[in-house]
Amino acid sequence: MIGYLIVTLFYAHKIHFFRFDDLRLLSYANLKSVDDRLVRKIIGKMIYYLNKQCEGKRMTRRAMKRIYLTKLVDLKIDFAFKELFGSEKNKAITIVFLNAILKRTGRNVIKEVTFNNLEIGGDHEEDKQSRLDILVTTQDQHQINIEIQFTNQYDMIKRSLYYWARLYSNQSQKGMAYTKLKPAIVINILNFHLVKETTSYHTTYHLHEDEESFRLTDVMEVHFIEIPKLLKQWKEEKLDPWSDVLARWLLLLSIVDQRKSYIYEDIFKELEAIAVNDKHLQDAFTSWNELSLDPKERQAYEVRLKQILDQEAAVNEAKWRLEVAEKQALERGMEKGIEKGIEKGIEKGMEKGMEKATAQVARKMLEKHMNVEEVAEITGLPIERMQEIKAELGL
Repeated sequence: MIGYLIVTLFYAHKIHFFRFDDLRLLSYANLKSVDDRLVRKIIGKMIYYLNKQCEGKRMTRRAMKRIYLTKLVDLKIDFAFKELFGSEKNKAITIVFLNAILKRTGRNVIKEVTFNNLEIGGDHEEDKQSRLDILVTTQDQHQINIEIQFTNQYDMIKRSLYYWARLYSNQSQKGMAYTKLKPAIVINILNFHLVKETTSYHTTYHLHEDEESFRLTDVMEVHFIEIPKLLKQWKEEKLDPWSDVLARWLLLLSIVDQRKSYIYEDIFKELEAIAVNDKHLQDAFTSWNELSLDPKERQAYEVRLKQILDQEAAVNEAKWRLEVAEKQALERGMEKGIEKGIEKGIEKGMEKGMEKATAQVARKMLEKHMNVEEVAEITGLPIERMQEIKAELGL
């Protein structure tokens, strides 16, 4: 009977058949009827241990309640993301996050990372210079770059391949054999839709043979994580953050939506419950709360947020102006073509209207201090024309 009681208590705790608070109903007085002193001692220690756990859980819940939900910053803004996942004090959180994304288990698990600062740039003056959001080197000397992108700049795939290429090639030193080059991994977390061919929020890419689809090498690995697809699955109740560690961490990033000025309280409450038994998630919430309430950090965040939203507005305005210009140019070109009765009038009218409107859009974007290469890619104007417009504006 006593053995049965012990086993029942143990497994009931493991599979959550009772709450820890229910153990308050038990007392040492209830054990007096048990003759075996050793058994009484074991059961007593079990009750003491579980009651201690209960106190720990209550303390965790109290700590979680001190989080100011309405003041939390949006972790999809690169500044906030880097502060949480790119700092030495939160290294353990970063390691758990990376293992979840890369599905590392057993012997392949990432145990240690070193944070690096690296500016990716070209060999010429006009080449783009970009500081990677987070770059770490693992204990196996594998390099992993994590990029968080709030706004769609319509260049994500090529940008990712460029980052990977520079990351991989930067390993090379004079006289170094190619066989010594280690894998480079680029992880992109996107606040927009990218891959139209699938509804999966996490897609992974390697080099594969076209016909038989076998992998050529492991040195190249690119990940795209699309937050909108994740949230769609959450709303459709297709996610289980209790068992899916990656979904758990990505949902953490999704709680605050700065663009819509919205907070997913249902996600917060779910993760709050999970955090009771997940120390790393508890630590993430604590650091996130501290970051959000720190005046200096908050000011830096607000500056970066304004920058991003201004760029986003400029991109959206550029798209709208191009659509309007295209429509107007087509209409004017057709009218002119009809009047003259020749096809050349249509082409000339369209070209002239489009060129004028596109140049105006480029001016607006350059006035927002957007990168010359990005403006050229969005508008389709050559770099030389960008430099002319920049000179006209006195920038």
